[in-house]
Amino acid sequence: MSHANEDFLLGPNAIEAQLDADPSRVLEAWVEEGKRSPRVEALQNRLRGHGIAVQRLARAALDKRAASDRHQGIVARFRLPETLDEHDLLRLIDGAKAPLLLVLDGVQDPHNLGACIRTAAAAGALAVIVPKDRAVGLTAAVLRASAGLAARLPLVRVTNLARTLEALKKAGIWIGGAAGEQGSDFYAADLTGPTAIVLGNEGDGLRELTRKTCDYLWSIPMAPGVESLNVSVAAAVMLFEAVRQRGLR
Repeated sequence: MSHANEDFLLGPNAIEAQLDADPSRVLEAWVEEGKRSPRVEALQNRLRGHGIAVQRLARAALDKRAASDRHQGIVARFRLPETLDEHDLLRLIDGAKAPLLLVLDGVQDPHNLGACIRTAAAAGALAVIVPKDRAVGLTAAVLRASAGLAARLPLVRVTNLARTLEALKKAGIWIGGAAGEQGSDFYAADLTGPTAIVLGNEGDGLRELTRKTCDYLWSIPMAPGVESLNVSVAAAVMLFEAVRQRGLR
């Protein structure tokens, strides 16, 4: 049984990513008895090399331990990474050259958050920012959906999102929010400078106060009759347009 700040990593990808990021957080591991997998065997040796105990369990016992059968023969118990707060965020951006930030206004699905973190990491974003209230935080499900990258990319949870956006503006960050048809053409935006891209939640989009705090409101051009994209897809479109523009500088 895990404690409140602990959870389980399922499968080689998640465990390898956590070992790459911070092996001290991996507390113990179990592998499926009788399973022959060169990758799992190599991972066992790596875990033991870090002084992490590895035990063998029958398949049924391993499924029960993980509360899932989607573990590919290996499970580990670990301490969840700490999240940062507003004060950490300002220290993080201090001195950063043209930082790129992803802000999620109330995303509640852990798979969406994990996918957004994975995309943000791939795009070279400095951090992902979420509110503490009415939004999902860092969980093992988020870590799995991020392919382990939530262990590497800072997740910043803030008490007041609008106030945080104002602080970012004072620090020289331009704030642009995705606002559907109400925004200007996103592909006309200049994303080469310090930029925070703000996306709303799965159902309602940006909250009104968040909209008012943005410097710009953007829309992604889409075919007639299509109202919106999934938040993780929109994040990929917008972040990699920033990557494209920055690569041309």
